Amino acid sequence: MSEETTTTTTTKQAANKRTLNGRVVSDKMQKTVTVLVERRMKHPLYGKYVTLSKKYHAHDENGDFHEGDLVEIEECRPLSKTKAWRVTKLLEKSRIV
Repeated sequence: MSEETTTTTTTKQAANKRTLNGRVVSDKMQKTVTVLVERRMKHPLYGKYVTLSKKYHAHDENGDFHEGDLVEIEECRPLSKTKAWRVTKLLEKSRIV
């Protein structure tokens, strides 16, 4: 019985993590990438759609992700002063121009 409760609590904790999609704008740090997340929001008064953007520092253990890649990041425990996100998967590789 106790084994079932521990598995359900771990799945509940995993389900509560926020995930965001964004583009890597910097990979110059070691084990860290900067991800730009853009979202579109309707202005409450004027009704115009406005693009809001925010940058997050995300943990990249092996240095697999580079500038221009579209990635998914997941919330995790704080890893440093500014880093509380982890890159989970690569959605689209950047095109070389």
